[in-house]
Amino acid sequence: MLDSVVFWNEPNNKSHWDFENLDPEWRIFSEMVQLAGAAVHAENPTVTRLLGGIAPIDPHFVLRMQAHGTLAAIDAVGVHGFPLDWNHWQIDEWPARLAEIQALVDVPVWVSEVGVSSFGAEEVQEFGVERTAELLIGRAPRIHWYSLFDLPRAWPATTRHREAEGSSYYRHFHLGLIREDGTPKRALRAFAGHTPELGICQWFHYEDHRLDDAVRWLRTLGVTHIRTGLSWADSFRPDALAWFDRQMRALEEFQVTATFCFTPEHLGIEAHHTSPPRDIERFADFCAQMVRRYAPGDTVHASKRTARTATR
Repeated sequence: MLDSVVFWNEPNNKSHWDFENLDPEWRIFSEMVQLAGAAVHAENPTVTRLLGGIAPIDPHFVLRMQAHGTLAAIDAVGVHGFPLDWNHWQIDEWPARLAEIQALVDVPVWVSEVGVSSFGAEEVQEFGVERTAELLIGRAPRIHWYSLFDLPRAWPATTRHREAEGSSYYRHFHLGLIREDGTPKRALRAFAGHTPELGICQWFHYEDHRLDDAVRWLRTLGVTHIRTGLSWADSFRPDALAWFDRQMRALEEFQVTATFCFTPEHLGIEAHHTSPPRDIERFADFCAQMVRRYAPGDTVHASKRTARTATR
């Protein structure tokens, strides 16, 4: 079932979003998270609310969110790390990087994405699974390995700069434990030795053909918690709710963390999914709708919501 939600994904990642250029003080983002956090809490206060996994792991960004009051609206902070592929630090620094953020906040810090690609060699990824497990298990309450499947070559990676990033872009296509053709890599066996402590982060595209295969693999591997996404932009597609329903039904046996992000082009400051939204209340409404649908609160909370709505 849906037990936690993430507000945005890697908001401070310059290759993914255009927040810093269009919202240099991060006030739009901060207010957006605060509104969304309040909306989710009103729907179901048992749902854990995460500040979108930060990448890079930047204490200054966390302090800025703290100064804006954003941390008052969340229950945990997510961090992302890929030291063998993209970060400018070594894998053995994981405990120190995690502790740096833990020292700044009074809420749990989840590793909502960590991964190693097989871009250079499958042995590197296999080592990365084992070393990551050794360094992180017991230090964070949730750890989501990215990812189960390689990204199909015919699909674009979600990044603003794409091929201009050189090999950094192409590593996106080699982060799965399973190849595009469905065959396992060497690292899959290593990963299976660390479940259920290690979970999976797997993004599913709209009407993704891999969904049922993913569920079968998750069961086989002994995974109990998965992080995925419910795209705000996709919610405006025809039959979007039918796809969301299918996705959440397929994953209902797991502890699901749903990430809410991607700006609908017609609601962005700029007409692009990487833009901050013009109307942050619309984002909060989307988050509330998804929680109401996939993690409905008890009848007491529902009656309170109805009463509040009637007085507006």
